[in-house]
Amino acid sequence: GNCIGRGQFGSVYRALNLNTGQMVAVKRIRLEGLKEDEITTLMREVDLVKRLSHPSIVKYEGMARDADTLSIVLEYAENGSLGQTLKAFGKLNERLVAGYVVKILEGLHYLHQSDVVHCDLKAANILTTKTGNVKLTDFGVSLNLRAMEREIKDVAGTPNWMAPEVIELKGASTKSDIWSLACTVIELLTGRPPYAEITNSMTVMFRIVEDEKPPIPAECSPLLQDFLNLCFNKDPSKRPSADILCEHLWLKENWGAHKVLLTDVTKGNLKLMDFYRNCDLRIVFHSFGALARTSRCRRP
Repeated sequence: GNCIGRGQFGSVYRALNLNTGQMVAVKRIRLEGLKEDEITTLMREVDLVKRLSHPSIVKYEGMARDADTLSIVLEYAENGSLGQTLKAFGKLNERLVAGYVVKILEGLHYLHQSDVVHCDLKAANILTTKTGNVKLTDFGVSLNLRAMEREIKDVAGTPNWMAPEVIELKGASTKSDIWSLACTVIELLTGRPPYAEITNSMTVMFRIVEDEKPPIPAECSPLLQDFLNLCFNKDPSKRPSADILCEHLWLKENWGAHKVLLTDVTKGNLKLMDFYRNCDLRIVFHSFGALARTSRCRRP
């Protein structure tokens, strides 16, 4: 089939499953010249994707390996990545981004419940289908917290989307993905991730660590600014989890019909408000259409 993408280790092709008639994506990697640790990384990705099963995670379909090539067969997402969408159509509006974010959060919630940290969340690693569904992909640097195949303090990911604790070698966690999600939101809204104007990767990482938070675009609504501020807390333990973020009013006002992660909506809302009460952020409260007011959260 035709090539639909290229990555660090090889290319991705669209192909036809002759048994089912379904279109699939085949990630073909030439093994010649790869170091043993690089092959180990590839096999780790296969083992990880094989055991994941969720509508917002790209589905594993099979694998074939010979002396020269490893072929990983994955679910085919017709629209390609959100990175490709940005290149084709430019920056996206808040309502559409909110719709994508809800589905990304559902995928992240599943990963984090499975003790998996994606570690490289960005538009290029988020696929979409023709119906607008989201599929998280590219688990090559993901961290399995159960297996711990690599050191938790290894640096992994792409600089502009990296959380400060990852850069400082303090260790990646599920909350590192929350930071990367906020960077991805800015990427989808503006067409570029934070610090895109800086060409030197080391300078980017220095700014991420030293700045209070990445610059938030002025055109963001107050609710979105609050959403991003929560995600950009420098203390990972004070960032909300994926299920708490899914209850945020920015998502509810822009994508009210989204599937709620928590079975008890009231409990979910109380969980979000409890998080607000115990944080030290300047937040915006909206109460069922009432006039917005700004308040300082009390310390725990």
